[in-house]
Amino acid sequence: MPSLQRIFNKYTGSLRSLRAVYYINNVLNARKLQHNAELYKKHGLKKSIFESISSHDFKEQVGEIPWLDRPDALQRLKKHPEFQDFDADTQAQLIQWLDNGFLILKGFYNKEDVRKINGEVDRLLAEQKTDFNYTGRKIMDAYRISPLINDYFRNPRMIKLLNFIMGQTIHPFQTINFIEGTEQKAHSDFIHMTSEPKGYLIASWTALEDTNEGNGPLFYYPGSHKLPYILSNDFESGNSRWKLGYNSYKRYEDRIADFIEEHQLKKEYFFAESGDVLLWHANLLHGGSPIMQKGSTRKSMVSHYFCEGIICYHEISQRPAMLDQ
Repeated sequence: MPSLQRIFNKYTGSLRSLRAVYYINNVLNARKLQHNAELYKKHGLKKSIFESISSHDFKEQVGEIPWLDRPDALQRLKKHPEFQDFDADTQAQLIQWLDNGFLILKGFYNKEDVRKINGEVDRLLAEQKTDFNYTGRKIMDAYRISPLINDYFRNPRMIKLLNFIMGQTIHPFQTINFIEGTEQKAHSDFIHMTSEPKGYLIASWTALEDTNEGNGPLFYYPGSHKLPYILSNDFESGNSRWKLGYNSYKRYEDRIADFIEEHQLKKEYFFAESGDVLLWHANLLHGGSPIMQKGSTRKSMVSHYFCEGIICYHEISQRPAMLDQ
């Protein structure tokens, strides 16, 4: 990893709140934003591909929501010719996705697969090919420097299932590897990785170690994906023309906590075995439980996928998503 990029990944100072910094970064990465030029024109979005972008720019939804979010989803799912290609367990999981917003693939990866991924992450860290970002917990985009992790990121069997769930071709976007549990408060991935039309993001979480009550298991709120998206216009973000709001993400987390209480959502935990995979909807509220057993690890890998031909951006930082072409 270049030293400048390494420094930026670790940086936690006030420059992260300046829109001008992101504008300059966008210009330096113009190639990864060119896909937006035609999309902006198509949807009448009159702004530069280098400017800030947020849900505020879209007064109306610019297209249809994903097919499994529509009222007739169950009928369409059962009639889809590819539905019968999946085994009975996967079919059952796909059906319950409609109500719950997630599905579980038990033993999707075998123990040898898990051993290889964990060994590769250990090697990258030991050789200083990668490092944790400013959070101290996330190893970002190891797929860019590891052919092995890239192969798992683009696993054909997984890609086929994700394409089916989304109803169109997905674009592999990001990987995050963890050694410990995140202890992250309830949130929707959509606040970080946003799309227009809404909902065209999907995430996978792979257990690279068994989880238990002590090492901070993943939790989620079944059915929360059906509720309205909470975006920057729905809480006091503090954003201005020149700067992002101070502590805006903390304000978002507080709004989500109130939202959960308002809707009396019920928390469930995912006690995964190594090799299990959890897929979840862009708007499913989820997070990481506190680590009760000091020093315990909870190795995992998260992968995010946008759909192709969709306007993709980051609602919190209000910058366009950079996609590899």
